[in-house]
Amino acid sequence: MSKISNAAYEAELAQMQIELVKLQEWVKVSGHKVAIIFEGRDAAGKGGTIKRITEAMNPRICQVVALPAPTEREKTQWYFQRYVAHLPAAGEIIIFDRSWYNRAGVERVMGFCTDEEYKEFMRSCPEFERMLVRSGIQLIKYWFSVSDEEQERRFQKRLTDPTKQWKLSPMDLESRKRWVDYSKAKDDMFAHTDIKQAPWYVVESDIKKHARLNCISHLLSLIPYEEVQHEPVVLEERPAQRGYVRPPMADQTFVPEIHKDL
Repeated sequence: MSKISNAAYEAELAQMQIELVKLQEWVKVSGHKVAIIFEGRDAAGKGGTIKRITEAMNPRICQVVALPAPTEREKTQWYFQRYVAHLPAAGEIIIFDRSWYNRAGVERVMGFCTDEEYKEFMRSCPEFERMLVRSGIQLIKYWFSVSDEEQERRFQKRLTDPTKQWKLSPMDLESRKRWVDYSKAKDDMFAHTDIKQAPWYVVESDIKKHARLNCISHLLSLIPYEEVQHEPVVLEERPAQRGYVRPPMADQTFVPEIHKDL
């Protein structure tokens, strides 16, 4: 498959981001509630797609939730409890960068939960999600799929990129050795949780730019937004500013101008 050119990619992305802003305004005005789950293999490109979705949007309306490992107290709570606190209110879009599906993936594979806890999750998760949908939340679930070969290439690239080495966590390194275990866990998860009310949508992500555009295009197609009409913004002529004397510049501490016109 040939890759999209950089110019075509940037043009498509720019147009889609305009539509995302329109979607955001409609969500705000209509009171719609949207929860989007991003799951998938390590290095599958979830983070990059989330960044492209959110970079032009209002963070007060569209928020990203990426929870750390649960505290000792949270481990004693109802499993879904810490996620419920982040669900959207009216006029909000919440993106979960990893979610309650940690239990069906990393916790299952790495042995961080008991067999009974895992079985209970598989029983209760579909009912939990149906309850969210009945409450008026539009729940959208994406699984980013990447081939074994492409994942390995991306891991190797991270070794030499100082800005990405932090992504090679001990958990990432361990997952690299357990490809088959994670594949089986994903298959079991889909078998139990790919429900009519909240189906899984698989994003092929061996080519990152294609994955981003495909995912954003699909997201826009799922939400019945309309362009919200606003009164035109007019920048009136500023009145003359009087009665203010700026303090001496020598009294202020400035950032050194390392980069400036030569």
